[in-house]
Parts: sequence; C-alpha cells; structure tokens
Amino acid sequence: MEKLHCIIVDDDEIDRLTVLSYAKKFPQLQIEGVFDSVKDALSMMQRADSKIDVLFLDIDMPDESGLELRKKATEVPVCIFITAHPEHAVESFELDTLDFIVKPLKLDRFSQTIKRIEEFMEIKHKALLFESSIGGDTIYIKEGHEQTKVKLHDILYLEALNDYTLIVTSQKRHCVLSSIGNLLKEDHFQSFIRTHRSFAVQKQFIQKISSTEIVLNSGVLIPIGRSYKDNLNEVL
Repeated sequence: MEKLHCIIVDDDEIDRLTVLSYAKKFPQLQIEGVFDSVKDALSMMQRADSKIDVLFLDIDMPDESGLELRKKATEVPVCIFITAHPEHAVESFELDTLDFIVKPLKLDRFSQTIKRIEEFMEIKHKALLFESSIGGDTIYIKEGHEQTKVKLHDILYLEALNDYTLIVTSQKRHCVLSSIGNLLKEDHFQSFIRTHRSFAVQKQFIQKISSTEIVLNSGVLIPIGRSYKDNLNEVL
C-alpha cells in the first residue's frame, strides 16, 4: 500500500503528542502536519501541493470544532475522530466518519483503527463499478477485466462504506462504486429493506427481529437504526 498522508488536529498538547507517537509506529502513515487549531490545519490543506488521505481530529476545540473542519474537507477520504465527547458520535457519522474513538486513546484501539483504514483504502483502490443486469434476477459486477454474475436471491445484505457499497452473499463480498441509497433506488433491489444508515437486508432472509437488531437465517446480525424502525412494520 502507498503511504497515507495524514494530519493530526487537537488543541490538547498531551493528546496531540499521544496520537503522533502512536501514528509513528505505523510506517504506512506519513504525518504531514500536527496542529492545535482548525485554522492552521486548513491553511496547510489549502496549499496547492497538499494531499491528505487521513484526518485524525479532536472535536471540541476553542474556535472551530473538528466537525467544522470535516465539513470543509469532505474531499479527504478518511476521517477519524478522537474525542472525549461520545455524545458527538451520531453527528460525526453524518460526515462520512470511518471511526470514532473515545479518549483516553490506547495503542490497541488505535491499531484497530489503522487496520480499518487499510481495509477501506484497499476496497477504495479496488472498487468495482456496478453495472445493471440484462436479466431480471441477475446483476453483473466488474472484477478486473471480467464480469461476475451475481444472482439477486443470493445477496444477503448491503453494507454502506462511504461512496461504496458491499454486496454480501454467503460466498463472497463484492464492492461497487455506488452509494447504498442509489442502489436501493434500482428496480433490482426492491426486495431489500433499509434497516440502518449503513445496512439493507433482503426481506426473505430475515429470521428474527428484536428492538436493536435483525438476525438473518445465515446467523448474521444486522443493526436496526432508530430512524429506520418504521421500515420494518411491513415485515412484522
């Protein structure tokens, strides 16, 4: 994997140095700047030669918050919030947040985040373009120079990953360059029901529904988002 160009923004010096020391343990990360304010970070990012892949951001800062920085830097593919304020979690994930870490930061938790970043960047690099099916019950997914045929009734669920969507069958996970919202507008996916901001399941595979999650007949657990509970009324 190519180097990932990162910046760290946190107004607390100890927390800032902690993130920096942990980041230096991972050779795939190249730290382009460490800042104590959003203003200074934006000034650096707006340079013509600036290329940032990952933001490590605190949220609660004196002038502008890390959330405000993310809103102004949506072109950066990966955003990781590291904060002492878990109440901002919901708002942060509306801004394409890949991970949300509650302070105090620990090395093992940071390591999990790095693994998640690597997996996301690999998927992004290998992202496959979705193509509509010629047949009514089949879709074709580009994989390299070939096309893989996937039968719709074999798809267990869809999982959102920023601008990409994982199409998950019992045999394989396919990645397509399309948001989950756009996929669900396609005629092919009318048998799917949105259960969460990041998930949609095929109705026929639902085995059990609780207040917080769905159990598919394959044993997979899918979360239920509060704002999507009404979608399940027709299934119930």
